[in-house]
Amino acid sequence: MTETTAAYTDPATEYTALLGSMSAVHPSDRQIVESWAGRVSGPVLDAGCGPGHWTNHLAELGLDARGIDVVPEFVGHARSTYPGIRFDLESIDRTDAPDASLGGVLSWFSTIHHDPTTIGTPIAEFARILRTGGELVLGYFDGASCEAFEHAVLRAYRWPADDLHGLLDAAGFDVVETHRRATRGQRPVGTIVCERRAAAR
Repeated sequence: MTETTAAYTDPATEYTALLGSMSAVHPSDRQIVESWAGRVSGPVLDAGCGPGHWTNHLAELGLDARGIDVVPEFVGHARSTYPGIRFDLESIDRTDAPDASLGGVLSWFSTIHHDPTTIGTPIAEFARILRTGGELVLGYFDGASCEAFEHAVLRAYRWPADDLHGLLDAAGFDVVETHRRATRGQRPVGTIVCERRAAAR
C-alpha cells in the first residue's frame, strides 16, 4: 500500500461526495479539458481518476477513455457508477499501457503529492505511453516557488509553471498552453497542456 493509497482510503467517501462529480468542476477547467478532448485522437487515460467522473465525461464526449487510480475505494466507486467504462487499480508512476499507445493523458491534480525528487517519474511515464503528437493535460497547484503545504488529505506541493515547463521539456514535451487561476479564498491552480514531440534519433 502506497502512502497515497493509505491517506485517501478513509476519506474516499467524503471526497467523492464533495468533489466526485462534474458539477464540482470549475467552468474554466471544464472548458480547458473539453477543448483538449476535442483535439485528441486515439485512446486516452485518466491518470489518477479518483471517483471516475472525469473519465466518464471524456467517454460522454466520444473518447475511448480508461481510468486508473491507486485507491481501491475510488476504483470500486467508479466501476459501480460507470459500468461501461474500464477502471483499473494502477499507479500513475507505472501503468500497464504499452509504449506510444495513447492519444491523450489527463493528469488532473494526480501529481500533487509527488515531491521534487519523484515528480519526474509520472511525467516520464506519461511521455512513454503517449504517441508522438499526443497531448497531456496536467492540473497542479500554482505557486511562486516549489513548496510543500498541508493538503487536507496528504502533504502536497505548489509549483511555478516555469519549473514544470522545464520538467516537461526534459521529458520530451512541448508546452501548448498554460492557464493559471487565482480565486479569492481558494488555492491558486494551474493547467498545462503539452504535446509529445518525436523522440530524438
